[in-house]
Amino acid sequence: QVQLVESGGGLVQAGGSLRLSCVASGRIRTINGMGWYRQAPGKQRELVATMSVGGSTNYADSVKGRFTISRDNAKNTVALQMNSLKAEDTAVYYCNADGTYYTNTFYRPFTSWGQGTQVTVSS
Repeated sequence: QVQLVESGGGLVQAGGSLRLSCVASGRIRTINGMGWYRQAPGKQRELVATMSVGGSTNYADSVKGRFTISRDNAKNTVALQMNSLKAEDTAVYYCNADGTYYTNTFYRPFTSWGQGTQVTVSS
């Protein structure tokens, strides 16, 4: 299948910046959407930002103007630049991707999640 590995989380003061990165690996045939979701303690996982293979983006209202998503289709990577961080941005951030992967005989669709990376913003 397809594996996603995130990096870049950590502890930062309010107003600071962090950059998250995610790389997809495996028997990838195509990747369509890539994006970031987050889950704070006691809350449901929510969309942060997504980007289509063509470059269309979608952001949660709470991060618009502060976060920027980017991807490198050739390298199967997606990144999230987070600026002006707030305490309410504290959460585990998950990378997500969907597309198709090669099997021994053909290909199949996939949706994969990374293991998550903790982002903590101190106020």
